[in-house]
Amino acid sequence: MLRYNKNMENTEIIKRNIPRDLFLHLLAIVTLYWSAVSFVTMLWQYINYFFPDVLNYYPGSFNEPMRFAIASLIIVFPIFILVSWFLNKIYRKEAQVRESKIRKWLIYLTLFITSLVIIGDLVSVINTFLGGEIKIRFILKALSILLVAIVIFVYYLDDVRRDTPTKLAKYFACVTSIIILIAVIGAFFIVGSPMTARLMEFDQQKVSGLQEIQSQIVNYWQRKGSLPNSLSALNDPISGFKIPLDPQSNASYEYNVKDAENLSFELCATFNNLSQKTPSNIYMMGSGMNENWEHGVGRVCFERTIDKQLYPPLNTIKK
Repeated sequence: MLRYNKNMENTEIIKRNIPRDLFLHLLAIVTLYWSAVSFVTMLWQYINYFFPDVLNYYPGSFNEPMRFAIASLIIVFPIFILVSWFLNKIYRKEAQVRESKIRKWLIYLTLFITSLVIIGDLVSVINTFLGGEIKIRFILKALSILLVAIVIFVYYLDDVRRDTPTKLAKYFACVTSIIILIAVIGAFFIVGSPMTARLMEFDQQKVSGLQEIQSQIVNYWQRKGSLPNSLSALNDPISGFKIPLDPQSNASYEYNVKDAENLSFELCATFNNLSQKTPSNIYMMGSGMNENWEHGVGRVCFERTIDKQLYPPLNTIKK
């Protein structure tokens, strides 16, 4: 496509850069969708944190989605703002780019998707209300989706009707950037810093190591009819089992026999943070032992007693 610049003495022929236009418009739309989904995800995790569900056995499960939302907004949203700014700069120089079919098709696709989201969200709210199951968590999550979808729909519906970029675009970018910045900063107070996340990962590995040792102690009792005198007795060169060490200090875990006759013992480790209820530390029903792995900060010992009826010696089972 060609156009002539009449402001210059000599006629200048400018060729449309369609691949560039396609790339920039697609990148803008994809980063918009990604940012919107990430922001809604972050809002949902805020709701999960401040309005916990009594049926949610793992309240710490919001950390991973929250961290992914933070990472996405830190990287993807600035790209969206930068690409949008660059496109507006192109629009001022090349008006025909703003009127291109690529741009309009993508905007109307966005309007179509947000319309479906709004309709589906409202239907879900009414359906849940009629079922008598409306709860504050559900209402807030539905409102978060509705609000984000309406903002995107209204902004792009207004933008597609204009021949030139609206001056409100700058204010819209500033306001949304401030809101997202506040949300991201607040999220760090919930999920903690990268160092805190690393220390929590160490704690999870320590719990896993203690669980593995406990299983081997029970197996030792069933095969030999007594508790091991030390953890080194559990090492088995034939099966290849080797006692796990503390991943943080590379030291051995502490093991003490409390009552050999009643098969009571304790395992100790040093933890960095208070535990969260996760699948690795909840109470395991029917295991024959209290497997509650919740812990505080510092040295914590877990006392265990093997139930002889649930875990009889193997020679007794054969008889």
